[in-house]
Amino acid sequence: MTRKILVLNGPNLNLLGTREPDIYGYDTLGDIEARLRERGAALGLEIDFRQSNHEGELVTWIQEGRGTVVGGMINPAGYTTTSVALLDAILACGYPVLEVHLSNIHQREAFRQKSLISTAAKGVICGLGPAGYMLALDALDGLTAK
Repeated sequence: MTRKILVLNGPNLNLLGTREPDIYGYDTLGDIEARLRERGAALGLEIDFRQSNHEGELVTWIQEGRGTVVGGMINPAGYTTTSVALLDAILACGYPVLEVHLSNIHQREAFRQKSLISTAAKGVICGLGPAGYMLALDALDGLTAK
């Protein structure tokens, strides 16, 4: 049976490649998705990759993962520091979730340095650009192997 990994991306990540490339790089979200799918296939993982600019939609997707995915990763983007709703959904989901950020949030503006999501995440990867997604996938492979 194929293990499914949920990959969620928050607001404005649909603009990757053109939005502040000095911070976020030139890779598009589609580029990251393609690499994750390729790596996931090699690991025997199915990738459910999604992006939304709407907090409630992200919460719904996390909840829908209960019983259907073995693990997840989220780049909460602008919701990192503000979303108690995402925090609560991750706490209730019953599967390991890793938090991923393209930039190093600890080197950014003070308001970006405290993540609510980190308190629920199994682990956090930040500052490694798109490679952080790949590292999170490898980690989830190990965390969810039976």
